[in-house]
Amino acid sequence: MNQQQKPVLLGFEQDCVDVPLGLMRASKSLPTAIKQSMKYLQIRTSVGAIGLVEPIVVFPDAERDGGYLVLDGHLRAEALRDLGHTHARCLVSKDDESYTYNKRVNRLSVVQEHRMIVKAVEGGTSIDLLVVPLGLSADAIRQRFRLLDGICAEAIALLADKPATRGMFNVLRQMKPFRQIDVAQAMINLNNYSLKLALAMLNGTSADQLVPKAAAKAQRSGASETLRRLERELAAVQADTKLLDESYGPANLQLTIIKTHIKSLLENVNIVKWLAKFQREYLQQLQLIADIKHLPID
Repeated sequence: MNQQQKPVLLGFEQDCVDVPLGLMRASKSLPTAIKQSMKYLQIRTSVGAIGLVEPIVVFPDAERDGGYLVLDGHLRAEALRDLGHTHARCLVSKDDESYTYNKRVNRLSVVQEHRMIVKAVEGGTSIDLLVVPLGLSADAIRQRFRLLDGICAEAIALLADKPATRGMFNVLRQMKPFRQIDVAQAMINLNNYSLKLALAMLNGTSADQLVPKAAAKAQRSGASETLRRLERELAAVQADTKLLDESYGPANLQLTIIKTHIKSLLENVNIVKWLAKFQREYLQQLQLIADIKHLPID
């Protein structure tokens, strides 16, 4: 008899909501000089130029009816206030522990960054106006704007939320759509989005699966040179894998030593009380480390 499958519990509400900034309060105190920092100035300029890209993560405030605690996005909330906004687009968490946020929400991938820039430019924001908030040159922004030129929609969908590199898309662009999909799926299966692997797969692609310009270049270089390059790229990938294998053991031992020491500190009631009173975030992180069983292999 098949067991009834348990429903998947979501860590967040499914839809973003607009929350009045007046109903939001910080879950941690910000440094007094934070608004003079380069990071804050870039965030404020970015929000002013292209709006809020990532929603602010909040949790219902138990101490205030209808209020919310900010778990992630304190600087974005402050920037919105300084710019005269009254509401913020928010993602409502079902867990009030802010350290879990980064585990559940990925930061912008290069595809998402491309879409953000395209949306801003199509909305009337000039590339020159994006230079300061993004901390990039105008040429770099133009390159990101054209990132997906020549990439088929299916490959883009596969890689949209993956940690793919910009150089990898330059390699994919030299292949025809069906080959792009094959390579993207292979990278996902291997959990490897490196430029080295992309080049190795490009060199192993037959001429009829390449765009005309790349096929002509491959024919000029000759089959033997292609094979030699393929061997070099595969060797480089294997070397990287071996290096990771060799470093795993010492890293795991070091983690065990650190974890044991932290666990002994957390057995001291006075230390725990002090951390809970003055450094609550540090206490949460130390508890996470103390609870680690082993290093993830992938």
